[in-house]
Amino acid sequence: MLCKIRLRLLSILFTTTAIFFLFAQFKDDDKKRGAKQIVFFEEKFEDTSFASRGWYDNTTVSLSSTEHISASANSGEYHWKKGDTKPVNGGALRKKFPETDEVYISFWIKYSTDFTGSNKPYHPHEFQLLTNKNSDYEGMAFTHLTAYIEQNEGHPLLALQDGQNIDQTKIKQDLQNATENRSLHGCNGMYADSSSNFDCYNAGNGIYWNGQQWKTSVTIPNGEWHHVEAYFKLNTVQNGKGVGNGLLKYWLDDKLIIDHTNVLMRTAQHADMKFNQFIIAPWIGDGSPIDQTFWLDDLVVANMCDDAK
Repeated sequence: MLCKIRLRLLSILFTTTAIFFLFAQFKDDDKKRGAKQIVFFEEKFEDTSFASRGWYDNTTVSLSSTEHISASANSGEYHWKKGDTKPVNGGALRKKFPETDEVYISFWIKYSTDFTGSNKPYHPHEFQLLTNKNSDYEGMAFTHLTAYIEQNEGHPLLALQDGQNIDQTKIKQDLQNATENRSLHGCNGMYADSSSNFDCYNAGNGIYWNGQQWKTSVTIPNGEWHHVEAYFKLNTVQNGKGVGNGLLKYWLDDKLIIDHTNVLMRTAQHADMKFNQFIIAPWIGDGSPIDQTFWLDDLVVANMCDDAK
């Protein structure tokens, strides 16, 4: 558990001497274990100078000085008023990172005691990843690949969409053995995985969107801080065909609760697809049923975690 231990210790230790000592220890351990983790960025939400740290789009994040983890002075606050689709501090906060086949995300999150989410079998959206196949300001729901980290009715889930890959002329036809120019997460055939749910729906004007999700029966209790970690690794492409060996993992308070090693996320159509954008974009499409809030602290985005290898 080197990766997770490292992040937690660095978040609670203060002095330069202590941090230097820890880095020296971890450097030696990394050599022994062959670790290759690169931390792309860490966001502690200590001040509102998000643009200066490389964030873009909506950078008007609200901060809370009363809700935060130990050794932190502030957290990011996301508050919905009743009926609103997005929090009062606005829309998507985005940050680019070097292109990579695999991404590890770690953060601390606390939901208000009355947090109820959407009260629907979908939403709220919370965190997304996009790839180099889409633009810097791309919408998240209809792309060549979007990865989601969120919860629904308190149940953690990971989800994928690739609506721009759908062959709109062959809706609900199984193209898995016919072509690599197809979607993977609904509408053009479903890669065998009984643990997930697929969706294929008309989003208007005869254009179909899709989605695939992996949800756990575990629930996240409200009113307390929780450590969430997620890991996505794109599948390989061999001999002109995507191989179902992609990885999805989700830890809640150090317990691995979602773990899949047979996921197909890209075909030979986009063999050079890589993750390169992280987004915080809370959204309840039908409007929040009540006033509710969550707080976010000590976010880390890296290329991998030792535990996930």
